[in-house]
Amino acid sequence: MTETTNFTPAAESAWVNLVRAEEAIVAAVESEVRCSDCPPLAWYDVALELSREGRETGLRQNELERRLLFRQYNLSRLLDRMEEAKYVERRQCPDDGRGQVVALTASGRKFQKTMWPFYRAAIIKHFASKLTNKEAAELGRLLEKLVRK
Repeated sequence: MTETTNFTPAAESAWVNLVRAEEAIVAAVESEVRCSDCPPLAWYDVALELSREGRETGLRQNELERRLLFRQYNLSRLLDRMEEAKYVERRQCPDDGRGQVVALTASGRKFQKTMWPFYRAAIIKHFASKLTNKEAAELGRLLEKLVRK
């Protein structure tokens, strides 16, 4: 692979700042939420994705993993902990008798609603409050360009 002319000092600086910003903001939000006696953000992320899918449907574990915002290297263990807390349940997949789907329980929906105000406040404090609406819209537009396939 050959180096392109697009890798300018500005592109390098943007890359470094993007990686540093993501790490710093997620760590600050995670810390803030945990100080509120909430579980890790990954728990909320799982609950959010399952709630989007609907009460009855649920998701196969591999599909859930693709949708998560946060890296989850051991989703099975996370789901074990969430199942123990009664926030999710595993069911037999209707399309594949060997597979399972993960679904959010009523307790999981309650947990998600309870945790959201703490999560939202942390996002505002460590991210949204540092940008104007115009800046946030522009950042969102630019980042969307990077995630489009």
